[in-house]
Amino acid sequence: MGEVRKLQKKLRQIENLEIKISLTPEERFKISRKAELRSRLAELQLQLSGPQQTLGIVGDGKKEKMKRQVEDAPEALPSQTPPASKILKGEEQSKAQATPAPAARQRERGGGAEIGRRREGTEPANVSDQCRDADDERHLRQEEAEFTSLKASWEKARFRLRLLEGHNDIVTCVVAVDNLVVSGSRDTTVKVWHVPTAAEHKNLGGHTGGVTCLAAPPPEFCKRLAWSLSLSDKERFILSGSADCNVKIWALSIGQCVKSIYTFNAVTALCFVPEEDGYIITGSDGGKVQAWSWHTFENCQSINAHQEAVTSVQSQGPLVFSGSAEGGVSVWENRCSDRDPLRLLHHWSGQVTGCGGGPAGRLTLSPRGDRVFLAHGRAWLKILHWRTGAMSRLTNHSSITGVTDCAHQTGGLLIGSCYDVANGESSLNLFSLPQCQYLASLTWPDAPRILCFAAWTTGSGDHRWVTGGRDLIVWEQLPRSGKQRGDVTVRRDSRLESCSLESEGDSEDDEEETDDCEDGEEDEGRAGRRDSAEEDGGSGSWLRCVLQ
Repeated sequence: MGEVRKLQKKLRQIENLEIKISLTPEERFKISRKAELRSRLAELQLQLSGPQQTLGIVGDGKKEKMKRQVEDAPEALPSQTPPASKILKGEEQSKAQATPAPAARQRERGGGAEIGRRREGTEPANVSDQCRDADDERHLRQEEAEFTSLKASWEKARFRLRLLEGHNDIVTCVVAVDNLVVSGSRDTTVKVWHVPTAAEHKNLGGHTGGVTCLAAPPPEFCKRLAWSLSLSDKERFILSGSADCNVKIWALSIGQCVKSIYTFNAVTALCFVPEEDGYIITGSDGGKVQAWSWHTFENCQSINAHQEAVTSVQSQGPLVFSGSAEGGVSVWENRCSDRDPLRLLHHWSGQVTGCGGGPAGRLTLSPRGDRVFLAHGRAWLKILHWRTGAMSRLTNHSSITGVTDCAHQTGGLLIGSCYDVANGESSLNLFSLPQCQYLASLTWPDAPRILCFAAWTTGSGDHRWVTGGRDLIVWEQLPRSGKQRGDVTVRRDSRLESCSLESEGDSEDDEEETDDCEDGEEDEGRAGRRDSAEEDGGSGSWLRCVLQ
């Protein structure tokens, strides 16, 4: 098992090296060994695939090991039969309860009428309880029928895939605006694509560093800015953040940057808050969260919110959620003031979320009501109940070599990307909301690792998605009545079907996973991290693997 852990760790390191722009000869040699390492790992997994040793996370772990020990050594268990004295004492108590005392019998006879009256008084309540139970049962049956129907519809779903070619490097972020897809890349460009024709519509150049994040303000806020710039009131704008410390605002129809905000920090995440006059919220490589006025473009607030890079910022009404490389999650309330609009409501550290120390230190957020879905480079989706700090998790891969890079919600669906570092297979897993029940997995031959995701629905209710990573791909759902074959294979993973949403205390599986990642050779573990930190000027942030 020690060699398996080392191989898994090496493959994770190689996958993160592959998304760097510049590579040293030593790093190139490590990447060239990926196929060899995968082949060796497959051999070891085959040898260890017996009934008592498995590499999967489903039905695995310390609990199964303890169960096997109990089954193998039943004589070592303490006797479960109570002593004879306790048995006799229990029998006497049960007899005493079964045979009431004379006084008690007299009270029963004398109070028969009163008991009858009490029963008559409780009958309406019992009927009410029965009606409520019947309603609950009917509601559960209805939910089960709806889930079965939804599952069946996704099993028959078909998608056509179209590759959008033009970027020269990894696509780090995507958003959808009307019939347009906007993508940002490490090649420093923002590109606008016309979805119906899959053609490049605009190439927005101006950043001098890799583009890390995008956001699209709602139309009503675009109208205000368009009016101030004497542009059409139908103009749409896009925000882009970059490692060059700038946030740029682009007018899509004319393909020009109309405003540039210098933030003094590498911008690693941003979102738009559609409250009052509007706010731009940015996260930096140094852990800073900043608020900017959409009306004046001036800085309203700067907060040292996290210890490491802010890798995700999302808004939900007046709330703002920020997640960082060390696994911490902060929840902010926007008070819509000109100065210091953000007020911290809750902060949950990486020790609470269990998301610290993931591959590349990248945490992405997807809020929904009182829950926040967390993707952190592991085989699970974590779910933070942000008001209480309670954690639960949803299995997104049946093996510990699985990686979850992003999670997205659309049309009653939770979609999680899934990538296996051991064999290079990639897929999207679909879950129903709000129950988080597994529906299906979508994949296709030679599917690349998916780092970012955007979605919208057509007028007919069909899904259109765009995924980014090594490739930028548009997914178009085909009509069920058509005869055109899809490019995507829909399958069901029986191992994910057997996994339900589970609460977390001190997760043993997480401890084992941490051991897998930390256990290994010195030259490729701590020494490798030191070399990487030296190359990057001492920065231990998410940008080390994503942008450089």
